[in-house]
Amino acid sequence: MRRTTLRSLAGIAALTTLALTGCGTQQGLADDSPAAAGPAERTITAKRLARLTQPHEQTGMTLLEGPLLDAKGRLLVVDVTAPAGEPKMIRVDVRTGKGTPFHTDERGAYTSAQYSPHDGRIYLTDYAHGEIVSLAPGGGDRQVFFTGKVDGAAMHPDDLAFDRSGNLYVSDSRGLSEGTAEGRVVRISRDGKKATVLADKLAATNGISFDAEYRGLWFSELTENRISYLRLDDQGEVTSRHTAIRVDGGLAQTDSIAVDADGNLYQGLHGRAAMAVYDRHGARLATVEVPARHRGLESATNVAITPGGTRAYLTVSGPAGGYVYTFDALAEGIRQSNGG
Repeated sequence: MRRTTLRSLAGIAALTTLALTGCGTQQGLADDSPAAAGPAERTITAKRLARLTQPHEQTGMTLLEGPLLDAKGRLLVVDVTAPAGEPKMIRVDVRTGKGTPFHTDERGAYTSAQYSPHDGRIYLTDYAHGEIVSLAPGGGDRQVFFTGKVDGAAMHPDDLAFDRSGNLYVSDSRGLSEGTAEGRVVRISRDGKKATVLADKLAATNGISFDAEYRGLWFSELTENRISYLRLDDQGEVTSRHTAIRVDGGLAQTDSIAVDADGNLYQGLHGRAAMAVYDRHGARLATVEVPARHRGLESATNVAITPGGTRAYLTVSGPAGGYVYTFDALAEGIRQSNGG
């Protein structure tokens, strides 16, 4: 059997159709900027909570993503590469680390999960099939929320964020396999009837999150290792866009993004079992690391921080399997650090 490698995913927390079938420091700020005067970077060592998956025989790998805490404090994660019939979503008891199947189907390759503030359902991005689907809060009742082309081009939805009204903002990671700048940020109305491209010509758009005040969107571009900021008006229209942070990742690439109550950014790294933490001005505050002795882990894709608390749950994967690690975040969790 032909094994799928992480390289075949080109470093994103997503699974291409071919894969399903087998086939440091921030730069660019002046020395007198707020970032240069910020606190020194520190290292936070994450602790292992649970091993939830092992590489699947059919796909040759496992990749956990989309950590999401429900109203009872239980954790949900998606396994991007889970084959048909195996759990594509897993519920985790955060006290014991025990995982139980939550949802499976014959089709989805889910790369993110988040509750909608509009209808309370769980929304999932299906990267391989260009769809966004939703589930009932307790699982089941799978519905296709959005599918089809946007401005004449099919989507590869990776991560998502909701505004306060329940409209969706999606990182469309087009152009990944070709290595071309065809990625987009797409806004989808909460009824799924209207899709608008807010930004295009991006390099494999991946993570996306509103800032703490909902004034704009942070989004990462995987193949450029940069985080950009998209300022929005009250109607969700773009008023400005700029490159905000350049991530010195070495072999690692920028994955998903979460934001805490203080506005700090938690940037997942694909290709390294670590997460970089920045303040809103671009200062590198911390690096969350998995202990070096925990071998066979190559990617720390995303994090969920307990709403109103600082307990954080990090999804980590590699040849050793799919794991959840925990650490204390720098500030309390909010909607922007719970799924997406």
